[in-house]
Amino acid sequence: MPEKKQVMTKSQLVSELADKLGMTKKDVAAFLELLVNTAFKEAKRKGEFTLPGLGKLVKVNRKARMGRNPATGATIKIPAKTVLKFRIAKTAKDAVLGAK
Repeated sequence: MPEKKQVMTKSQLVSELADKLGMTKKDVAAFLELLVNTAFKEAKRKGEFTLPGLGKLVKVNRKARMGRNPATGATIKIPAKTVLKFRIAKTAKDAVLGAK
């Protein structure tokens, strides 16, 4: 069984950024909180928020469609709705996965 990979927690991210930038953890945490709140506000207001080099937070309208209940096999109508997606920037893909 493969080992579970450790993901960086918010406090670890704040510590890492504070060390590299020479800032206090409190200032870095406040900046991250401001960045997240700005992203949410702009995505709600304009439909998208771009973080250059990382990606774009986008509101997408999904059309109503027919689906199937996996338990019973019955056909059901899935209503239209708005969803939030994050589209990864090409530079981020290339940095992590390597250029093709």
